[in-house]
Amino acid sequence: MATLLDRFEPAALPAVAERFRSEVRAFLAAEMPSLPADRRARSWMGFDADFSRKLAARGWVGVTLPRIHGGAEMDAFARFVLVEELLCAGAPVSAHWIADRQSGPLILKFGSDAQRAFYLPRICRGEAFFCIGMSEPNAGSDLAGVGTRATRRADGGWSLSGRKIWTTNAHKCQYMIALVRTSGKPEDRHQGLSQFIIDLSLPGVTVRPITDLTGDAHFSEVFFDDVHLSDEALIGQEGSGWHQVTAELAFERSGPERIYSSIVLLERWIELLRARGGAAHAATVGRFATHLVVLRGLSLSVTALLAAGESPVVEAALVKDLGTTFEQDIPAAIEAALGEDPGAPIDAELLRACAYINQICPTYSLRGGTREVLRGMIARGLGLR
Repeated sequence: MATLLDRFEPAALPAVAERFRSEVRAFLAAEMPSLPADRRARSWMGFDADFSRKLAARGWVGVTLPRIHGGAEMDAFARFVLVEELLCAGAPVSAHWIADRQSGPLILKFGSDAQRAFYLPRICRGEAFFCIGMSEPNAGSDLAGVGTRATRRADGGWSLSGRKIWTTNAHKCQYMIALVRTSGKPEDRHQGLSQFIIDLSLPGVTVRPITDLTGDAHFSEVFFDDVHLSDEALIGQEGSGWHQVTAELAFERSGPERIYSSIVLLERWIELLRARGGAAHAATVGRFATHLVVLRGLSLSVTALLAAGESPVVEAALVKDLGTTFEQDIPAAIEAALGEDPGAPIDAELLRACAYINQICPTYSLRGGTREVLRGMIARGLGLR
């Protein structure tokens, strides 16, 4: 009997994607800001609108979107290469990240013709940055337990009230795609949920940044107080939000972004070991290299499913769970290795990068779905529950 594991067919990057890699590297050599390792380690959270617009000028924001909407109309393999190179370089990708990876493909698949015509060209030009309104206070990791509600207005449109939390870059974005309840009660779970595109400049929207342990403020809490949304803000059909959001999460969980969050730190440490010579910590480096090869292969397999037009929700969950575990193991191992030889010369840049990753890495297994939720999905995919 076929199982989830049978879905991970070996996949290789097409030759055209590998040729594209040289273009990306040349671009980074010319345009990548000169940043120390601790700043490059913030790649996911590095918000640089000017850099994102330089990428957009090359057609590399909305890279998989159709040309008719301003995209490059490249395939999922090209996006894999682009993301891999950006993250390994530590490029600041946070400004366009969500719109390119999730919001654009979601609008393309489920949005109206008017929504596609308005938002997608702006995404591809680096003019419209999006955040995701999923998590809520008091709901924990229970995505279906949302309480933010949109109700129909007698004079047309919708009235939105509620809160979202841990919303990345909400204070810097123009738009949010939010999962809200349009009918029923939170106890109704997946029924009665819908998604809306929210202009964050509308009256009644309040955004409050949240400073995290590292001192950065990329998270926000967003309040909606009787916000008037037009009928055109609804994505797809009312009540289809759960189906839409699960398809969206497959994009979020499947790519190389779930492997390379700690890669700048690992490379900086390896550079230091090479400079010192000897075989110290060779086994640890070898273990990470082996794990990375396997995880990259799994991610490529999921990319092949996406390129074939499938929605590999459970497969993506498996890659995300394994990948974030790998990302969290790296800073713990490097910190332990540094502690074994306290008399060694101090590499201040490495220490700063290690301190940052150690502080932020607990979030790796939270963003995009908690480890516990994902393992429940995986167990169902394996027929274990």
